[in-house]
Amino acid sequence: ADKVRLVNRLCPRRSYVGTLYLTATHTIFVESDTQVASETWVLHSVVCRLERQANTSSGCPLLMHCKNFQVLHFVFPQEQDCVHIQASLQRLSQPEQYEELYCFSYKPNMDEAERQKEWAFLDLKAEYRRLGIPNSLWRSSPVNHHYKLYVPESATPQVIAGSSRFRSRGRFPTLSYYCKDNHAAICRSSQPLSGFSARCLEDELLLEAVLRSNPRSDFMYVVDTRPKLNAIANRAAGKGYENEDHYSNIKFQFISIENIHVMRNSQQKMLDVCELRTPTMGDFLEGLEGSGWLKHIKAVLDAGVFVAKAVSEEGASVLVHCSDGWDRTAQVCSVACVLLEPYYRTLKGLMVLIEKEWVSFGHKFSHRCNHLDGDSKEVSPVMDQFLECVWQLMNQFPCAFEFNERFLIAIHHHTYACQYGNFVGNNERERLELRLRDKTHSLWKHLWVNRCDYINPLYRTDHSQSLGVLRPSTAPYCFKFWSGLYNRFDRGMHPRQSAEDYLMAVREETLQLEEQLASHKEQIEKLENERGWSGAVDECLASLLWAPAPGNIMALANTPQDYTGGLLASSPCQQSQSPDDGPVYASAQREAAAADLSDGSEQESDIANVDDFNSRLSEEGTREADPGEAAYSAA
Repeated sequence: ADKVRLVNRLCPRRSYVGTLYLTATHTIFVESDTQVASETWVLHSVVCRLERQANTSSGCPLLMHCKNFQVLHFVFPQEQDCVHIQASLQRLSQPEQYEELYCFSYKPNMDEAERQKEWAFLDLKAEYRRLGIPNSLWRSSPVNHHYKLYVPESATPQVIAGSSRFRSRGRFPTLSYYCKDNHAAICRSSQPLSGFSARCLEDELLLEAVLRSNPRSDFMYVVDTRPKLNAIANRAAGKGYENEDHYSNIKFQFISIENIHVMRNSQQKMLDVCELRTPTMGDFLEGLEGSGWLKHIKAVLDAGVFVAKAVSEEGASVLVHCSDGWDRTAQVCSVACVLLEPYYRTLKGLMVLIEKEWVSFGHKFSHRCNHLDGDSKEVSPVMDQFLECVWQLMNQFPCAFEFNERFLIAIHHHTYACQYGNFVGNNERERLELRLRDKTHSLWKHLWVNRCDYINPLYRTDHSQSLGVLRPSTAPYCFKFWSGLYNRFDRGMHPRQSAEDYLMAVREETLQLEEQLASHKEQIEKLENERGWSGAVDECLASLLWAPAPGNIMALANTPQDYTGGLLASSPCQQSQSPDDGPVYASAQREAAAADLSDGSEQESDIANVDDFNSRLSEEGTREADPGEAAYSAA
C-alpha cells in the first residue's frame, strides 16, 4: 500500500509517509520522505491484535498491537487498502499449523554441523552433574525411559507409577534443585487428586522418600502456590491439596498467586495505562494500581523467597505445586533457584535455568504465548512475570547479575517471535514430533555469541552480592514499573541512553587506552633496545597518551568524572598541559621521537575520542534492525 502514514503515538501531528509491504513473515514500512530509506520491520508472529478505528478526514486508521508491547499506528488513504491489509495481517499473524511459524523458514548462512552445535550448546545432564546428581540420595527415574527425571533413591517404580496416577496430568514429584551443602531439595509436581477425602499410599510413600533424602531435616514443606479458596474449589472437582493428616512430617503452606486468567487481565489493564497518550501522574499511578500487576509480581517473588529461605536457612526440602505444575510452579522454582544459586545469575546459567525449569518441564509456550490460532483463554504472561521478577531483583542487587536488562528483553522478544525453535510447542513430546532440532535453530547459541551486548558492567564475581544466597526485600516500595520493557518503543518517554550504556562506553574506552599503553610500551622498549635510548619510559608514554603516568591510568578510570559537557568531559584527553604539569622535553628530542615513532605508531594512535562514543551511543537506536526482531518505529 502506497502513501501510508505511520503516526507517532506520542505526537500525533508528527507522521511519516511511506509504503507498507507484507511478506510471508514480516510487515515492512519504508519511509519515502527521507534521503536514506528508513525501514520498520515487524515479525507477523509478534502481532497480538489489530484494531481498526473509525475513519477520519485524513484516512482510515489501523492500530497494530504487538506482543513485545510495540504499538504501530498506520493511516491508509483508501479504506479498501486498510480492509485488505487488516485481513491479510489477521491471517499471517495467526498461523494454524506449527510449520507456518517463522523458525521453520528462518535459514541463516550456516551449515548443518554448526546448526547441530547450536542445539548441543546447553546440556541438562551436565547441569544435573554440576548439582551433584545422581548420587546416593537421588537417581534417574526408572519409569521414564526417554526423559530424564530424578527421584529419591528409595522410590520404587511401583511407588512412582502409583503417585503419577494420583497427580493431575500424571506429574508426580520430581527433583528441580538440589543443594549440595545441606542436601535440601526443591521438588515440583501437580496437585493431588484428593477430592474431599481420597488418599494414595504410593503418593504418601513418595513424599516420605523425598523427606528421607534429606538426612539433616525431620520435616519438609509442601507449598501450594494457589490462593486457598481456589484450591478448596478444586476439591469439588476431585482435585485439591495434600491432607497433613495423611502425610507424615510435612508442613503445608498456601501462597496466593492468582491463575492465568487473572494475570492476563491484569497485564492488559497495565498495558492500557502504558498506551495512554498524555496521562497525568494521577491517571498513570491510579491505573497501575488498579491493574494489580505489581501486586502479582510481588506474590511470585514472595513465594520464591519463602522456598529459598526454607532451603538455605532451615535446611528443609520443599515440594512446590499449583494446579497442573507448569505455570506458577515454574515461576516459583525458577525464582527460588535464582536466589539460591549464583550460577543462575550468569548469562549461561539463566539460559540453563529456563531450559530446565520451563522448556524441559513442559511449560505450555505455544498456548501461553499464542503462537497458533487457538483458545485465547489459554494465553497468559507467565514467562513475562518470571523475567520481571529477575529484573526486580537486578534493581535490588545491581552487582549480582552478569547480564543486563537488554538480555532479559531479548529473551522476552524471542519467546514470542518464534525465530528460533526453543519456545515452540507445549512439551518435549511435541518438540520431538516437530523435529525442531533438525529443522530450526537454537536461540541460546545466538545470545552467547552476542554476549558482549548483554554484559552488566557492574557485575563482579568476587562481590558480596555475587556470592551465596540473595535475600531481597519484598516491601511494596521496592517494586518498580519496568518502563524499559513496556515503554521501550516510546522514544520520547525516557532517556535514550541508560547509565549502563555510559558505563559500557567508559569500559570500552578504558580497554582501548590499555591496549594503546601496552602497544606504546612495546614500541619504546623496542626503540630503546635498537637505538640505545635513555630516559624515562613512563614520562614518554604520558606525553604520547596525553594522560597521567601509566601507573595512574586505572585510578583515573575509577575516579568520578564531570559529565556535564558530555561523556568524560573532564578527561585528561581534553585538558591542556602547562610546562609545569609534566615532564618537559627538548624540542629536538620531541622531533626525533616523532620521526622514529611515525612508522610504527600511526595505526596505534587511532584512539576513539569521546565524541565517537556519544555518536555511537546515539546511533544505537537507529541502526538497521535484525530482520528477526521487531524494529523500533520511527520517532
